[in-house]
Order: sequence, then C-alpha cells, then structure tokens
Amino acid sequence: MIRNGRRALLVGLGALALGALGAAAMVVANFRPEPGSHAALAIGGPFTLTGSDGKTVTDRSFRGKWMMVYFGYTFCPDACPTTLNDIAETLTELGPLASKITPVFVTIDPERDTPEVMGRYVNSFDPRIVGLTGSAEAIAEVAKEYRVYYKKRPIGQRPDDYLMDHSSIIYIMNPEGRYVTLISAEQKPAQMATRLRQLISQS
Repeated sequence: MIRNGRRALLVGLGALALGALGAAAMVVANFRPEPGSHAALAIGGPFTLTGSDGKTVTDRSFRGKWMMVYFGYTFCPDACPTTLNDIAETLTELGPLASKITPVFVTIDPERDTPEVMGRYVNSFDPRIVGLTGSAEAIAEVAKEYRVYYKKRPIGQRPDDYLMDHSSIIYIMNPEGRYVTLISAEQKPAQMATRLRQLISQS
C-alpha cells in the first residue's frame, strides 16, 4: 500500500529495519489481531491530548461511543484528506447510526497542527470529526500506544519544509475504549459503513 506519496506502513507489534532510514519501527503488514488476543490488548490506551477548543481531552472523553481513530496531519498532501473525506462519507452512509460513532483525527505533526488549525481542518470535512493535538511528547506516547509509525522527512531548506511519513489505517475502538479491529484507509465509504454496521449490531 503506497500512501502519502511515498509509502504507508500497516503498523503492528513486530520490529522491522527500515532500510535507508537506519531505524527500527514497529510494523507488520496486514496486521489484524483478533479481539481479546494479547496483540489486540496492546493496541490503544489512556491518553491526554488537546481538542480544537483548547480544552483537555482524554480517552475517557469518548466512552459510550465507538471510535474511528486515524493518525495524520493537516499538511498531508494526499492520504489524510482522502481518508477524512471517506470517513465523512461513511458517516453519511450510516445515517442515524452515525450518532453512535466518533471519528478522531490525531495529528502526528504537533509543531504545525495547533488546536485552531486542527479545528478548521476537520470541520472542512465534517464537524463530527474530532481533531486532537498536544505536545510532541504526548503525541509520541499515544502513537506508541496505537503502534503508529511516523517520521519527519525534510523536503527543503526551511525548518517547516517537510512532510510526515506515517502509517495510514483506521483503528476501531468499542464504547469501552478497547480495540476491535483495523479498517484499511483504502476501503470505500460503503465498505466501511457495512463493517461498522456489523460491529455495532454484534455488540
């Protein structure tokens, strides 16, 4: 799967050397841990981040709702806007059932993605999408909890001339905040909506 113009890595629990990057990242292609398994229990966890209104948001803020969690950034040239648009269309496909779901967009570029920037960005797709940012340390911690890969890639001479390589998958968490499954960002909104209907009806 190629995302962000260069690559996307489905992130799991294994370690893989990243060639020229000379770094290790926690990645496994087509990682699909079963709910309740040791691997599944290792995905997600408590976090404290900042909402677009500047207020503190924690993982417990979403209890009682299914979550679609996606990591990206507002300067993303392709993967993020495409995925957020698909998530917005998925909510439309779901109709009234969408009230049971909260899509959460967590930045992996806190240097540029302030609460205000995040608010404008997610609202341009659908006001039901929650944008979260935080300190570099807080973002690194939540990315680690969700086994997300990301890395800054300079593309120019100025400090803000860079892109962020990152994994591009949607994490589905149940109303208790526990991992249920992954949805590929390559899926169409109709496919996402069908899968979410199944999960909700089975719960």
